[in-house]
Amino acid sequence: MSTPAFPARTTTADIELGTTLQPKFGPDGLIPCITQDVHTGEVLMFAFMNAESLAHTLRTKKATYWSRSRNKLWMKGEESGNVQHVHELRTDCDQDVVLIKVEQTGAANASCHNGYKSCFYRKLASLDASSLQLQFTAERLFDPATVYKKK
Repeated sequence: MSTPAFPARTTTADIELGTTLQPKFGPDGLIPCITQDVHTGEVLMFAFMNAESLAHTLRTKKATYWSRSRNKLWMKGEESGNVQHVHELRTDCDQDVVLIKVEQTGAANASCHNGYKSCFYRKLASLDASSLQLQFTAERLFDPATVYKKK
């Protein structure tokens, strides 16, 4: 894949109030991406994109991220079959974060590599600063050991 050319960032007014996507990639070439269920609004995951993965996502309408651990493009569902079909892309006021609204499909309908629908499957049990105990809030939908190849 060739790296796409997003327009050069222009004035603050154009970036914050204009109608052209001018993503701000960080010094590492990445932009944070929040992924949300298009039907429920549930936050499914957080990942990073680079210019190539963002362009690939826009071309294919399938969520594609940049894997920092594998140092390569990663189309969600390429191993698990749990694909994210993009319905909408938003950016924040500074255009330094993107939010994609997706329809999660696949046998398990899960976005988390640990087998949960959302990567946010635990919460702090109490907002008491003296306790850092996490509590599970969701059921596991699949066993990762049976879905992913052994590395």
